[in-house]
Amino acid sequence: MGILSGLKRLGLGNFENVDIYEKEKEESRQTVKKEAAAPKPKPEEKDLIYERSYVCPVCDIDFNSKVMKSGKARLVGADQDLRPRYDVIDSMKYDVVLCPVCAYAALANSFTHISPGQIKLIRENISANAKINSYNDEIYTYEEALERYQLALACAVVKRAKASEKAYICLKTGWLLRGYGESIKEAENPPVSLEELEQQESEYLENAYKGFMEARQSENFPMCGMDELTMDYLLAALAIRFKHYDVAARLISAVLTSSTASSRVKDKARDMKDQILRELKKK
Repeated sequence: MGILSGLKRLGLGNFENVDIYEKEKEESRQTVKKEAAAPKPKPEEKDLIYERSYVCPVCDIDFNSKVMKSGKARLVGADQDLRPRYDVIDSMKYDVVLCPVCAYAALANSFTHISPGQIKLIRENISANAKINSYNDEIYTYEEALERYQLALACAVVKRAKASEKAYICLKTGWLLRGYGESIKEAENPPVSLEELEQQESEYLENAYKGFMEARQSENFPMCGMDELTMDYLLAALAIRFKHYDVAARLISAVLTSSTASSRVKDKARDMKDQILRELKKK
């Protein structure tokens, strides 16, 4: 017996077996069909960033800096030297924080880590002389991002940062330049030549290699967020790039014999070892 069975005596017997929620169910089914049929629009780079507020430790000014939404961006892989690859967005473009007033710049994870003595050095050598270009784009272009990295490296040199911090900036600048080159590979009139970008990438990565090799001997782990195993793997990849195969072989051997390395890491290390052997046979 339906909940409307009493309506027959009121002349509305055709309503007695009605499903009172049938309309809503049908509308819900139609909505699901429409959502399934219409593919979700692919996000643009501007959809994957947001404005984060900072307080400059050098001049105490409040400002905003564009930051990637790590929870929204989709990681699709990594290069041999650990450069992360995201769909739609290049995360390297958003890893430097720059104060628009005093020109102090640093990687996001070290922006606030600065001593009073270093602040004095930045004010005297950077803030007193720097002229910051003004950009008003919704995103950071590669040109703007490169300027930010160069300022970060200049600040690191001026404040006498550890070798690892300078090396990390160089590493990420090299990754940025690689992304820049990839972004203009198909362009008819690229703003800069691929050869120039590749040369700059190599210069920055070579400085990263030298800096990390120095830091590995004099600094403690974790270093720039990396443990010793990750650092050895990264250095091996860079050593291969610059044909230091004896160094690469030694570092990869340490990864392969490590009791803490995952099977995935060891598989990648074995591939790298095979690459080293192939290169050595060519000599």
